[in-house]
Amino acid sequence: MAVQTVPTKGNLMNTKKSLALARNGYELLDRKRNILIREMMTLIDHANALQEQIDSAYEQAYIALQTANITNGFCEDISNAIPVENGLSLDSRSVMGVEIPILVLAESERNDYLPYGPRTANSAVDKAYLLFTKVKTLTVELAEIENSVYRLADAVKKTQKRANALKNIMIPRFEETVKFISDALDEKDREEFSRLKVIKRQSGAE
Repeated sequence: MAVQTVPTKGNLMNTKKSLALARNGYELLDRKRNILIREMMTLIDHANALQEQIDSAYEQAYIALQTANITNGFCEDISNAIPVENGLSLDSRSVMGVEIPILVLAESERNDYLPYGPRTANSAVDKAYLLFTKVKTLTVELAEIENSVYRLADAVKKTQKRANALKNIMIPRFEETVKFISDALDEKDREEFSRLKVIKRQSGAE
């Protein structure tokens, strides 16, 4: 690029402006990358803790289900009475321009609501139902976090790629061009100064 650039003061000013913009762009991208990484690491820590809660909740729920099957008989009829979950809604928030999903699971109008009749079940069935409801809630939360981490990781990768392009390609190229034009203009000034000295000497001799 430097070789193809005409060494004029106008081109020098324009190239210096481009260099300043490239450096500023790199700083902004680097700052964005760091913020995204911090956000991602926070979510990863949360996801790890949440996964432990889900594993524990699943274990308790299946034990409760086994107890319910033993004390109340197989709960197939009761399970058929439980409605399909359709209270999941999707929203989003922005982190440095990256859209992060927010999953919201609508709660029942009554926290003590059970979708089956009390005469067909016992307390063991109730416990199993409540524990699996907890599993459902935690799973929704984990899905939100995992999707957020995936989007943030993809954004970090793209941001890093752009930052590297500025740092390793564009900025050195502009710096090279500035040096080329500056050297060429300095050489031109020296030649002009030498020419004026010769003219002045010749004028004095006459």
